[in-house]
Amino acid sequence: MPILHTLRRWLLLLPLAFLAGCNTVLMNPSGDIANQQGRLIVVSTVLMLIIIIPVIALTVFFAWRYRASNKEAIYKPNWDHSTQLELAIWAAPLLIIIALGAITWISTHTLDPYRPLSRIDAQRPVTADIKPLTVEVVALDWKWLFIYPEQGFATVNELAAPVDRPITFKITASSVMNSFFIPALAGQIYAMPGMETKLHAVINAPGEFDGFSANYSGAGFSGMRFKFHGLSDADFDQWVQKVKSSPEGELSRERYQKLEVPSEREPAKHFASVSPDLYGAILNRCVDRSKMCMSQMMAIDADGGLGKPGAYNVATAKPSQPDDINSPKRAYGKYVTAMCTTEE
Repeated sequence: MPILHTLRRWLLLLPLAFLAGCNTVLMNPSGDIANQQGRLIVVSTVLMLIIIIPVIALTVFFAWRYRASNKEAIYKPNWDHSTQLELAIWAAPLLIIIALGAITWISTHTLDPYRPLSRIDAQRPVTADIKPLTVEVVALDWKWLFIYPEQGFATVNELAAPVDRPITFKITASSVMNSFFIPALAGQIYAMPGMETKLHAVINAPGEFDGFSANYSGAGFSGMRFKFHGLSDADFDQWVQKVKSSPEGELSRERYQKLEVPSEREPAKHFASVSPDLYGAILNRCVDRSKMCMSQMMAIDADGGLGKPGAYNVATAKPSQPDDINSPKRAYGKYVTAMCTTEE
């Protein structure tokens, strides 16, 4: 029996042994934005436990106190109201809801992914001389393309940034919606074709971190992962030079169309240079040069559209004068001289 009792005790402790090796990156991140988000989870949980724990404790207490075998418990079958109890029941949840609402409102604005960073960490603000690193992110099927416009190169399934330098991510997708997520850096944000989302973040500790898509996007979704490297300034410069010396050469529009073909579990790849207008073409759905860009379509729509109605709108619209501040500005010289039709 003692052996059985000891074995039972170890079996109860076994789940803890499995959990001991877990790295709870969401609760122990290396980026300031993710760190603030983790604290928000903890604070919200603690506030809710203020109600949950007493309710659970009182449930157990009442079940024990008023059990059938306890003849000393006071029995009041006609009791139906207590002002003090009503105040406690309603006041405590109301105060917690107010506190959660205030925290949520403040954190929603402070941690807005579109908002440029105001601090490196809790002790260091972002000063005017600190220039953010810009990275253009494209979610492909099923891999990630990262374009560094300032450095002039691109990578596949590998991302790096200097420690303590703000990062501005511009994010889009090639086909279906995905979700860009580096748990150690910041919260996830969606990547959608024909649209650009943004994320501002900073990594505060060197290391190698996991990134992936948090939104199911098809057969190769499970392998849509990449490595994010937090590097010192010197190591980042070395990494840049390594990428620029890659034998892959330039990522042109034509090479991108081949890269865009769905593939699974692609290894990391470097392109020494990248076409300067590639990201804009991806965003505007016109990498194929024979296609009209979305920005051009929108410009045509803004000018009245095509066809007879559009031509009529352009023909009848009067150019706004310099002193006519309420009229939309229309370029001079755009007019319709004739309407051509064909015989049926």
